[in-house]
Amino acid sequence: MKRVIFVNILILLTFAGISYWSEEKERLRETLSERAKEQEVLTDSGREQGKSTQEEEEEAQMDPKEEEKPAEAEEPKKDYIKWVDFGVSKFALAEAYEYDRDSYGTKAHISWIDLLAYTAAYTGGDFHNNQTVCQHMDQLKEMIGQGEELSKVVKDLEYFPYYQEAYGAVLGGMVGEYEIEVPTGDKKKPKTWEKRYGLKAFSPIARGFPYNDYDDFGSSRSYGYKRNHLGHDMLGQIGTPIIAVESGYVEALGWNQYGGWRIGIRSFDKKRYYYYAHLRQGFPYQPELREGSVVLAGDVIGYMGHTGYSTTEDTNNIDETHLHFGMQLIFDESQKDGDNEIWIDCYQLTNFLYRNQSETARNDDTKEWRRVYLMKDPSAEAYERTADYSMYP
Repeated sequence: MKRVIFVNILILLTFAGISYWSEEKERLRETLSERAKEQEVLTDSGREQGKSTQEEEEEAQMDPKEEEKPAEAEEPKKDYIKWVDFGVSKFALAEAYEYDRDSYGTKAHISWIDLLAYTAAYTGGDFHNNQTVCQHMDQLKEMIGQGEELSKVVKDLEYFPYYQEAYGAVLGGMVGEYEIEVPTGDKKKPKTWEKRYGLKAFSPIARGFPYNDYDDFGSSRSYGYKRNHLGHDMLGQIGTPIIAVESGYVEALGWNQYGGWRIGIRSFDKKRYYYYAHLRQGFPYQPELREGSVVLAGDVIGYMGHTGYSTTEDTNNIDETHLHFGMQLIFDESQKDGDNEIWIDCYQLTNFLYRNQSETARNDDTKEWRRVYLMKDPSAEAYERTADYSMYP
C-alpha cells in the first residue's frame, strides 16, 4: 500500500514540474519577443537618423581627407570602327555624287554618303553590279522624294549606321559648298569668283599630265621587310605636279627611307590622312610648306619622282617614276600609328576624281608650278580660326 502511495506522489510531482517549466518557457519566449521588437525600434530609429552607433564610431576614426576624396569614375571603353573595306565602284560614286549635287537645296536632297550607305546595307558593301546599285539608289530616291524621312526609312537596316560612318570617314570632306575662280573670256577681267556646291576634292595628278595606273592595293613589297602595298601607285613623268586632294594641314614632311621625300596631309576633321610619297629628288615639294601649313584642295604641293628605299636622304632607289598615293582612316587617335592602322584601296576613288583635275601653270623663274584658279574652302577658313591652327608659326 505504501509503495502505491509513493508512486502516485512521484507521478503528481512529475506533472507539476512539467507544467511549471512549460509556463517558464512561455514567459521566456514572450520576453525575448518583446526585446526583439525593442531592438527593431532602436534600429529603425538609427536608420532614420542616418547612421548606426557602429557607423558613427567608424566615421569618428576616419581621416577627413579620405571623407572628402571623390570616388574614382571608371573610364568608359571607347567604341569605334576597327576596319573598313572600301569597295565602292567609280560608277556608284558618280551616280551618288551627281544626285547629291543636282538635288541640293530641294526637299528630295540626299547626300552621296547616305545613298552609298543605303546601297551597301543591302549588298554588304558589294558594288560590282551596276544594275543592283541603281535599283537600291532609285528606291531611296523615290521614298525621300515622296516625303519620307531618312531616319524612318533606314531604322530597320542593321548595318546602315556602320556604312554611313565608314563612308563618311572616306568621303566626308569631298563634297560641299565652296568658291572658286572661273574663266570669263574677258581679257580685261579673265577670272571671276563663283559660289558652288559640288565636288571640291581633286585628282592627285594635275590636268594635262599623263599617268598610268591599275589596282595594285595589297600587292607584295619586300624592301626592309615583306609587307602588303597599302596605297595606289600612279606612274608618270618626273616633275609632274602633285595636287592636294582635299583641304587640310601638313602633318608630316620630309624624308622616310620607304617613301623617300613624302608629304602627309590631315583632313580638318582628322578622319583622313593623305600620304604622297616618292617625290622628286632635289626639289620634292613647294618651298613654303612646313608642318602645320594649311593647304587647299587643288593646290600644287609637290612633284613626282622616284626617291626612297634608302636610309640616305635624297636618294633615287625606286625603279619607276610614280606617285604613291595613300589614304588612311582614323576613327580614334590610337589608330594613327602602329598595328591598328586602316588604309583603304583608292583605285576606284582616284578614277572618280579624274573628273576634277587642277589646272596649273609653270613659273619659269622659280621653276615652280602653281594652280591657275584659286579656291575658297569654308572648312579651311573655319580651321584657321581655331586654337589648333594658332599654335603653328
